[in-house]
Amino acid sequence: MYDALRRQKLGGDGAADGEVTTPKYKRVMLKVSGEALAGSRGFGLDPAVLELIAREISEAHAMGVQVACTIGGGNYWRGADAWDGIERATADYVGMLATVMNALSLQAALEKLGVPTRVQTAIEMKEVAEPYIRRRAIRQLETGHGQAARAAGAGRRRPAV
Repeated sequence: MYDALRRQKLGGDGAADGEVTTPKYKRVMLKVSGEALAGSRGFGLDPAVLELIAREISEAHAMGVQVACTIGGGNYWRGADAWDGIERATADYVGMLATVMNALSLQAALEKLGVPTRVQTAIEMKEVAEPYIRRRAIRQLETGHGQAARAAGAGRRRPAV
């Protein structure tokens, strides 16, 4: 699905005519929806989509662009669609965990391409992600450590109550 949209926008082979090699922006924030990561599967991760997104981030990084990503978890969990017996806060926490799962997957794809990354989240999980601290995130971008993701929603430090 993502591939088809990209080809439609850029042309058959995915390369834009008159491709710009000098970036317009020094720093960008990319929002990757969980649904996009599912691709045509509709659930989970489509490795081809994940690798395509990682290649595009890698290309921007190679041009000197500081790329920060916020990633969703809708390919695993839609809190709004949770069953009636679950509290909203619990559903939000499950969604936050899904965003971290996607962030770790994107980190693996980016590091396979040689792009240094950091996963940051407001939910403490020291073994797999760093705590999100705004100044630290900016400093990591400035020193060339791209961020695979700051888990979307988890940056609020608490679910909706």
